[in-house]
Amino acid sequence: MHHHQNSLSHYPSPPNGHAQQQHQQPHLMAQGSPAGQIISPHWQQQLLKCDMIRQSRSPHHRARASAMASRTVPKSAIPITNPNSKITITSPKPEAANGRPKTFEDLSTTAASTSSEPATKSPGTPTHPSSTTAPIAEFQRPTATKPPENTWGSLDMGGVNIKNLPASSGLFSFTFLINLYLNHNALTAVPAEISKLRHLELLDLSGNALATLPPELGLLVQLKELYLFDNHLSTLPPELGCLHQLQTLGIEGNPMDSNLKAIIQKDGTSALVCYLRDNALNTPPPPQRQWKNLLSAAEREALTADPNAETFSILSFNILCERYATEKLYGYTPNWALAWAYRRNNITKEVLAHDTDVVCLQEVDIAQYEDYFVKTLGEHGYSGVYWPKSRAKMIQDEETRRAVDGCATFYKTSKFQLVEKQLVEFSSVAMQRTDFKKTDDMFNRVLGKDHIAVVSLLEEIHTGTRFIVANAHIHWDPAFSDVKLVQSALLVDEVEKAANNFAKYPPRPPASATSGSNNDPDAKPERPPPHYSDGTKIPVIICGDYNSVPSSGLYEYMSTGHLAPNHGDFLGHTYGKYTSEGLKHRLNLKSAYSTPGAGGGLNGDNHITNFTPGFKGEIDYMWFSAGNLGVNSVLEQLDQRYLDKCVGFPNAHFPSDHVALACEFRVKPPRDSTKSA
Repeated sequence: MHHHQNSLSHYPSPPNGHAQQQHQQPHLMAQGSPAGQIISPHWQQQLLKCDMIRQSRSPHHRARASAMASRTVPKSAIPITNPNSKITITSPKPEAANGRPKTFEDLSTTAASTSSEPATKSPGTPTHPSSTTAPIAEFQRPTATKPPENTWGSLDMGGVNIKNLPASSGLFSFTFLINLYLNHNALTAVPAEISKLRHLELLDLSGNALATLPPELGLLVQLKELYLFDNHLSTLPPELGCLHQLQTLGIEGNPMDSNLKAIIQKDGTSALVCYLRDNALNTPPPPQRQWKNLLSAAEREALTADPNAETFSILSFNILCERYATEKLYGYTPNWALAWAYRRNNITKEVLAHDTDVVCLQEVDIAQYEDYFVKTLGEHGYSGVYWPKSRAKMIQDEETRRAVDGCATFYKTSKFQLVEKQLVEFSSVAMQRTDFKKTDDMFNRVLGKDHIAVVSLLEEIHTGTRFIVANAHIHWDPAFSDVKLVQSALLVDEVEKAANNFAKYPPRPPASATSGSNNDPDAKPERPPPHYSDGTKIPVIICGDYNSVPSSGLYEYMSTGHLAPNHGDFLGHTYGKYTSEGLKHRLNLKSAYSTPGAGGGLNGDNHITNFTPGFKGEIDYMWFSAGNLGVNSVLEQLDQRYLDKCVGFPNAHFPSDHVALACEFRVKPPRDSTKSA
């Protein structure tokens, strides 16, 4: 208590009656500012909250006030609830633009039930097609990160003269906490372990003796209210710029840097957070990702010694197109790191650094494909195949049309020739199926989505080996798991058809037959091209962004070749044979990163392909036909120490919210192929 009185004497603040004065005199003069300066509505709210928190300095003030309120509620108004039911915690109410909320509880939050009504999106609002949460949201999203289940979400440790908070404190195991009050104690430091409380929405550190804050506070991206009133802070760590949902940053009663204070006085919390975010020093980059060998030493040696061994590499990357990379969706990313010119350069570096034979990109808009990627990758020996999403055909305005994204597949012309290319428009293919009845579900759920896949039929120019590479972007919304299943099943059906037709093509004639006889006596005998009895003998790669985790029905279907017709991911909807007989395919697909040692799949060790504050996990895949392909190596996972210091991507080092996948494969010759001489 004495400490708090001292802090008040050092840094003058408004009297306790300030709130009433403010209500009567909206144009008050800011403390410590030139005479006549008008207080902005932002600063009025700052001072109001500061005054209310100063009145809560007694021990466990919030807890006692909450208990008192519950006792004084008329019995007729007390709801009868199931003590075993789940308790949902609401997020704090937004800071009012003008005027004074009725009670302090309007400024902070307590446990309450939330509406189960589904969130709606205003027309025309860009929504990034990812399974992740849009970082800045006015409402609860289906994929928003949720705290561990618990019957309480608030903890009041205020006003009890705590002098030290050790890093080993059991407090940091309460990861379910939503509100934490440590105000009016005698703390001189807050340990970095505070960052373990990732679900905090309100943190009150007011009335302590803090001269510095841990940078790890910037990892608490769910924070909406951060009260630092009446401490000894003269500056703020730039990492607080990641707190993109923060509505109130309370700094009154601190000897704060005049520039920082001026920003929040004039334009409010969000302006100061943006300033910290965009002016933060660039953090050290992560270690360069290396190729992880999955073969034993003997296998690698045998592969190297085999003159007929055939390998190729492929990269898949959702690059986050320019239209979706907005500050509203990625409020934690510095503006300069979100700018397309900056991200495009980093995307190019990422793609070229791994020098793969095939590159599959998702979310490439028409303009960037035509104006940039064709030229840039062409200079490095690549040729491309591209289609935009279906809606591009309906758009008359050229500028708007060129902003539509799609899938682009590039291949090295020194290794492959393109035999054929195919566009798979999921809605069109679904419309043509006679077993798909034209129900409301079909029109509202499947046919309204314009996602596509690009299928490339390639032939190795030296050996004649054939490959099919499918590059897909599957629908993002977790509430449409049935649509994801239908789209992936349609894709596999089309790939199987393409493979069966490709197998019927006659073998490529030997080079000597087209270029004349070779009279060089030292020339090696020419290897005859392989013959394929059916489509299952042709190596197949199906990669892209599937917006589905390894525990999903989509993953089960792709990796096992079948899925029960009544699987829960169909959500009870009817889709012809898919839901009467189940899903089936004969491609013997496996995820490359599920190979032992690669780290992905159901038994993986937290393989991450997508990282935002609301989601961190594996949703991008590289499926391969295990009967005729084997995995030699994969691009290793991200450095965990680096990830522990990040709130999400994109950032200065990663240009997309997705992470590139890359694999090297070896070809297993078909059993019925003609033996080489």
